[in-house]
Amino acid sequence: MTNFPVIASTLSETELGNFIQEKYVLNENFDCKLFRTGVNHTYFLSDTSTKFVVRVYCHQWRTKIEIDQELELLNLLKTHNLSISFPIADKDGKFIQEINAPEGLRYAVVFTFAEGEKIRFMTNETCFAIGSLMAEIHNITATKKIDRVNYNSDILLNKSYDHLTSYFPEDLNEMKYLKEIGNKISKNFEKNAFSENQKGIIHLDIWYDNLSVNNEKEITIFDFDNCGNGLLILDIGYFCKQLFFIESGKQIYESKVESFLNGYRKKRNLSADELKLIPDAGASIFLFYLGVQAQRFDWSNIFFTENYLKMFVERIKNWMDYYDNKAAIEHI
Repeated sequence: MTNFPVIASTLSETELGNFIQEKYVLNENFDCKLFRTGVNHTYFLSDTSTKFVVRVYCHQWRTKIEIDQELELLNLLKTHNLSISFPIADKDGKFIQEINAPEGLRYAVVFTFAEGEKIRFMTNETCFAIGSLMAEIHNITATKKIDRVNYNSDILLNKSYDHLTSYFPEDLNEMKYLKEIGNKISKNFEKNAFSENQKGIIHLDIWYDNLSVNNEKEITIFDFDNCGNGLLILDIGYFCKQLFFIESGKQIYESKVESFLNGYRKKRNLSADELKLIPDAGASIFLFYLGVQAQRFDWSNIFFTENYLKMFVERIKNWMDYYDNKAAIEHI
């Protein structure tokens, strides 16, 4: 019987563990467990004293060059002693492993494990520490570029909207809103002339699920899979928007976002124009991730419905309305 073609597979924990043990000359006590599937698949490899993360990239999600550029960035940050999860080389000095999966070639990378907790409701001290670490990363990545996506209005807004039209009719009120807000944000991006020092390599996904916290102030950032080139304020806007939906009490939100921004400003300057762009920056990345979910429908189909779109768009609308009202009050 001919094997039927597949578009995605989940690799065996046992076989992947044996594969990594051989490549990295690890002892037989290491145990490999699937942590979660998603845009990529994540496994934990551990023994009684050591733990690693194995990311298995999905078929044709990232090119080898894109992965190599991600790892070069991480190794650059590592040389500056920044607290990030970084890649581990195998016995031959290679960082990227190739696996012939049923759907085709997949890549795998072993990373250090970020010790600490994932904390959804963060203290002001933790927000300050995250801002400081983000600024330290930006101090290194400002003015630099990598051979990866350029996060401009076309990629963040236009292309993302186009991906959504494959699943949702354009006459939906939510789609009309995304089109409208996308055009508005694009114009705001265009009319701001940012310096080269305000652009660089960005993470694009810094929030509580991609960082570990120890003792409130020790932060480790991981998962740079979406890194690329763009305005540094995009990282700031996205974290603020995530914080906005974590904290239902907006006085608490304002207090924590101020701590975050103070932590950032302790290490790196923020201009008035950058601060004004925080609402647009946060909204644009949320629209972008809607587009990612459309691109990866094989992973997102369990929740990617019109009801989900309504909920997600309502979040974007609430965020934009909050800052519009805030600006109107400050103008009085």
